[in-house]
Parts: sequence; C-alpha cells; structure tokens
Amino acid sequence: MAIAERPLIYEGTRVPHPIPTMLRVDDELREMGDILQVNFGPNHPSTHGVLRLVVDLDGEKVVGLEAKIGYVHTGFEKTMEQKTWWKAITYPARIDYLAYQNNELVFVLAIEKLLQLETPPKATWMRMLLCELNRIHSHLVWLGTSALELGAISVFWYTFREREALCDLFELATGYRLHTRYFQAGGLAEDIPKGFEAECRKFCKTMSPGVDQYEALLDKNAIWIERTRGLGLLSADDAIALGQSGPVLRGSGVDWDLRKSQPYLAYDQVDFDVPVYHGGDVYDRYKLRMDEMRESTRIVEQCLDAMPEGPWIADDRKVVLPPREELHTSMESLIYHFKIVTEGYRVPEGEIYVAVESPRGELGCYVVSDGGPRPWRVKFRAPGFAALEATATCMRDALVADLIAIVGSLDTVMGEVDR
Repeated sequence: MAIAERPLIYEGTRVPHPIPTMLRVDDELREMGDILQVNFGPNHPSTHGVLRLVVDLDGEKVVGLEAKIGYVHTGFEKTMEQKTWWKAITYPARIDYLAYQNNELVFVLAIEKLLQLETPPKATWMRMLLCELNRIHSHLVWLGTSALELGAISVFWYTFREREALCDLFELATGYRLHTRYFQAGGLAEDIPKGFEAECRKFCKTMSPGVDQYEALLDKNAIWIERTRGLGLLSADDAIALGQSGPVLRGSGVDWDLRKSQPYLAYDQVDFDVPVYHGGDVYDRYKLRMDEMRESTRIVEQCLDAMPEGPWIADDRKVVLPPREELHTSMESLIYHFKIVTEGYRVPEGEIYVAVESPRGELGCYVVSDGGPRPWRVKFRAPGFAALEATATCMRDALVADLIAIVGSLDTVMGEVDR
C-alpha cells in the first residue's frame, strides 16, 4: 500500500542554538519586553503526565522554555538490579504504561541473548502480534488525549471504543488488561487461549474502518488543521541531531524503522510499509500514526495466518518454570520450580544491548550480568526522553496556544522519561 506524502514544508537546521533542548529568552528582549514566566505543570492535565514546563511569554509568543522532570521518578532500573532475573521481568512493563508489551519484550530478548536461549516459533509470532496490538493501543490513547486537549472531544470516545476492545484481547490472552508479564525468558507464560484468534480477527475487521472514522472527524476539520499544520516544525537534520526515533523522526522525513532496518522476531517474514512524511509538523506526526495503525493491523492479520503450532516456551527447566501439572507428580519439577521462584536462575557473565521499535521509537535495553542470579546493571534507552528533548526546538516562534499541541505530538510518557 503506497503511503501518501505531503510536500516538504520545512528544511533547515536550528539545532546549533547553544542549548537545543532549552529555549532561552534573548537578553535584549528580556530588558525591553514585558516577559511573563508561567508554569505548565507539574499537574497540568495537558502535559501528558507529571511534567513541568517553565514557559517565558512575550504576550502570546513563547520566547523561552525549559522542561523540568523528575516528579514521578520511580527508580525502576535500580529496583530491577535488586531482583532476580525472573522477578525483574515484572518491572519493564510499568516503565511505559502504554507500550508495556514492547518493554517486556526488549528485556526478555536481552536475557535470552545472554543465555543463548532459543525461543519456539509460536512464541515469536505471538510476541510480534501482541506488540503490534500494543502499538495500536498506544497510538489510540495518544490520538484520543491529544484531540481532547485541542477540543475535539468526540474523537476521544471513538478511540477508546477500539482501545477497550484491545484491552479485552490482552485480558483474554494474558489474564490482565495492562502490565501482563506474559512474555517470559524462553517464550510465553501460557499457551494462546482458545477463541483468541476469532476475537482478534473480529477486531482487525473493525480497526481499519475505525481509523477512517477518526480521519473523517479530523482531516477536514478547519480548527484541527489550523492547530496542527505548520506548527512544531522539526527538520530531518534537527531530528537526527537530537536523537529522535519513531514517529517523530519519520514525520521529519527520515526513513528509519528497526523492524525493517534491523529486523527482530519475525518482522522480516511479514509484508508492511513504513510510513514517512516530510513536513516535520504536528499534522504530519498525526497522519503518520494513523498510517501506522493500519500497517500494524496488517501485521496482526499476517501473524494470525502464519501462527505455527507447537510449544509456546522453551524446554529448559533451569530457566523456565515446569508445567503446573508436573508439580503434583514430579519431585524434580517441584525442586526446579522452587529454585527459580526463590533463588532465580544464573545468567552467564556479559553485556548486551537490544533495541526494538516501540510505539514511540527506539526502545533499548542495556543489561550487564556478572554471572549471578541478578542483573548487575540495567539501563533503558527511552524514546520518550529523547522526544522531550526536542520540545524547545519545536517551540520556536510558537504561540502559547500551540504549546499543548506541539508537546502532545511528541508523545512523551513521563513514566518512561523519569524511570
């Protein structure tokens, strides 16, 4: 399917500003003008989480901006270093409450690479399916909340209609609507339940028409276009210099998606397009996410068609919990179960960096093992943190009314930013 592209509306570089992640008031303007400093947050509902933006205003114009973070600091990475490898899998999903499956995946892949543990094909395809559903889930919440902040209230209810259906699918497969802990080192926690395929196919049939409805509500809405087109400009050079990835990078004309450039799971075995837009504004970032939801739906349907039979988790009793039915009849299985849950398993000494394409871009996990039952070091490369650094560059020459639309278009989740 061909991805529509709009003409290039902005090219140039603004990053050479002394501090590209901070917009400072010009000294001459500060002396001459009547500068008003306003705090947006840390509890403002339109800052997409516990974010504080210190904004300097010259009338309606934003002339200074600095992002203050740390209000929701959770210390997930340090907490994981105090837990066994098996218990630490619980935490990545809570770093980003919208992309929890992708966060689980990147940590589990890191463990498996250190262990050199092979995952059954069925687990690989199911992981890919759930990660794409998770991408749709994240984009739906982004669209609904971003539209709500700009006054398009009805779109919020339309997006949450599909979002609720997605959460039902997650609950059917994993037992939980959020923070599932369904991905385990070696595969999945449980087999795919009966009825999941039929319900998932039913969702796919409604998803693409749903995206058409969102666009019908917004694409010809004069207010939406006025508040998104030509705002929050970020050139390709600026996006690269600021370490952007995902929709923010591709919305600035850079064709880079880890699913295509560095395939993992079975992405090299499915057919999908990578949407790329060249305008670098809020509108292009919106249109790109619409296209991504359609592409993710295509991938999910291909996963259902290609889903193999067989085991859903590796048969390595030193790493994987034994089947529950064996615990009643096998003392050896009971011992393995007890040791994994209480002491954990040991991972060979080494270090690894694994990256996946989350809904917000390159989500990386750097792990160091000293050969013990706990990770010596865990560090996540959060794409939302990098996106937040582009706020000041995108805000140049913007009005205060544009601030919320621009910040929202970067799609930052503060739990991921602060960690």
